Amino acid sequence: MTGLGDLGRASDSSIESERMILVTGGCGFIGSNFILDWLATHTEPVVNVDLLTYAANPETLASVSVDKRYAFERADICDTAAMKAIFAKYLPRAVIHFAAESHVDRSIHGPMDFVRTNVLGTGSLLEAARAHWKSLGDDAAAQFRFVHVSTDEVFGTLGANDPKFSEHSRYEPNSPYSASKAGSDHLARAYFHTYGMPVMVTNCSNNYGPRQFPEKLIPLMIVNAIAGKPLPIYGDGMQIRDWLYVSDHCSAIRRVLESGAPGELYLIGGDAEMPNRDVVHTICSLLAKHRPGTDYTKQITHVTDRPGHDRRYAIDFSKIERELGWRPSENFATGIEKTVLWYLQNAEWVAHVQSGEYKTWIEKNYKERSATPA
Repeated sequence: MTGLGDLGRASDSSIESERMILVTGGCGFIGSNFILDWLATHTEPVVNVDLLTYAANPETLASVSVDKRYAFERADICDTAAMKAIFAKYLPRAVIHFAAESHVDRSIHGPMDFVRTNVLGTGSLLEAARAHWKSLGDDAAAQFRFVHVSTDEVFGTLGANDPKFSEHSRYEPNSPYSASKAGSDHLARAYFHTYGMPVMVTNCSNNYGPRQFPEKLIPLMIVNAIAGKPLPIYGDGMQIRDWLYVSDHCSAIRRVLESGAPGELYLIGGDAEMPNRDVVHTICSLLAKHRPGTDYTKQITHVTDRPGHDRRYAIDFSKIERELGWRPSENFATGIEKTVLWYLQNAEWVAHVQSGEYKTWIEKNYKERSATPA
């Protein structure tokens, strides 16, 4: 397992004067995939700012830890002074803001952690970015970009026949998590309208893919199935999500950074609506294909639904397709098979993250939920 000393070069000044981007939360699921994709396709350096909380995994970026285009700074986005110092050190030409508490179930048990990171942290980061932006010359200030990455959950829930979420949908968050993300979206928007800072907001549907911390549905089902543990599905399992493969999300964010208009909102979806129950059965089928000999569907159980569980999310991504020429490359069938294969081939990574606080959390979340076989 990669230690912090192997992760990056916070004291290395070799990239500080170069044109570069700053990524927050780069040791998390989407952030780490973004950094890996970025360094695979760009020569421009990146600095990763991450506090390394429970879901952050430095090992995920081990392959780029010695890359001269990569630097790491362990810092809390709520610490405005620390963030201002990082901006002064690296002088980034853009910020991609992933850092967030993102698990709905955790927000139900501890909402104030989400308020602190997602609302106060985003406000602190925006203030540090604004001070940096104001210090730039006219040309550099005009080219500066701040991309705030958010979720479709801020729009609430959809009925079975409701039109998909669009950039014109009302904000109606139903969980402490989605409410805190809604607050961060409003702050980002305000910094554009009040100060003129070139901020753009993206709202994505449910991400899945390699390197996702196994508290979310898809990786939890995969690792539990392999371990012979129950596969817990909330309620009747008919909650519908629009599934977005993480590399497609990363490519959309790159398009927004490259060509998006300041002050605009862009929705990013996978064009893959599916009930949770069907997702779990698909995973069981793929595991039976690639690791035969077990009927994984026998491990499925239905547990008491969580409070305020939104019924359906769906994204209309026609704006980003029309204006920026982006659409997802993966469909759910191809993306989920790649995901299952990645977890089968990376058992060591899974073992490393399935320890400590993760185990405590799983026990806390599921111990009081009644279970019945599928």
